[in-house]
Amino acid sequence: MIVAQSLTKRYGATTAVDGVDFTVRPGVVTGFLGPNGAGKSTTMRMIVGLDHPSGGRVTVDGKPYARLGAPLHRVGALLDASAVHPRRSARNHLLAVAATHRIGARRVDEVIATVGLDAVARRHVDGYSLGMRQRLGLAGAMLGDPDTLILDEPVNGLDPDGVVWMRGLLRDLAAQGRTVLLSSHLMTEMALTADHVIILGRGRVVADAPMSDLVAGADADTVQVRTPQVATLTPLLWAEGATVTRTPPDLLSVAGLGAPRIAQVAAGAGIVVNELTPVTRSLEDAYLELTRDDVEYRSTGTRRIAREMPR
Repeated sequence: MIVAQSLTKRYGATTAVDGVDFTVRPGVVTGFLGPNGAGKSTTMRMIVGLDHPSGGRVTVDGKPYARLGAPLHRVGALLDASAVHPRRSARNHLLAVAATHRIGARRVDEVIATVGLDAVARRHVDGYSLGMRQRLGLAGAMLGDPDTLILDEPVNGLDPDGVVWMRGLLRDLAAQGRTVLLSSHLMTEMALTADHVIILGRGRVVADAPMSDLVAGADADTVQVRTPQVATLTPLLWAEGATVTRTPPDLLSVAGLGAPRIAQVAAGAGIVVNELTPVTRSLEDAYLELTRDDVEYRSTGTRRIAREMPR
């Protein structure tokens, strides 16, 4: 279990992490989200002792990382897949890490097989693709068979098969009772993998909830209604307390009223309905809603860029 209490990190006048409190529990995959500059990587670095908090504390199983005995057996971390000597083979890299905790070669070969690097384990890492480096980083995180895994963008660079494999592996590890903290910018993948979500915005926690609650807590789901009698149906839906937005001439977006009641209202008035489609909010919708005021870097839009391009 990972517990942060009033965790704070300042760099001069800049506060990167601002008094955050959260708990990452075993047995579930916890997604860690936030815009660039929100403080996710800094928080992960503080969990594993690479950055020292300016205030508050963060513990793993009740202790700061620096006080854990044999930390590789307690916490496995993948924070930077490129942090490997390029002229070492994957196997030699893992053997060197294993030697710090008296882990034998058999375990090294086990994790190499688990991540699918058997065929390339004796190649120099400088010839690895990004996806292969990610697999190697995961092998290093799993080397000590830890109860806690902290993974920053682990699917970055993986092909579609690799992404599906990673998703299944992380869910299996959580099902074994391990604590899994996962950072990613891929909302669709996070929605398929995580059970619980923590979202940071400008160094503060803006959401900490089960995935299902977070998505359900976004703006009300809408129903897409297509009818040739828009002008007749709209006031009837208003009378039911719905919010109605007209898009194309024959299409309505209705919030605050379920599809069954819309169908009843339309049928009662003899109105023809050609389409009645519930549109469920996604994790991406919830995320964008929660962080809309916390984005540090905003684009100016492609039209302006296009006008300023030299001809």
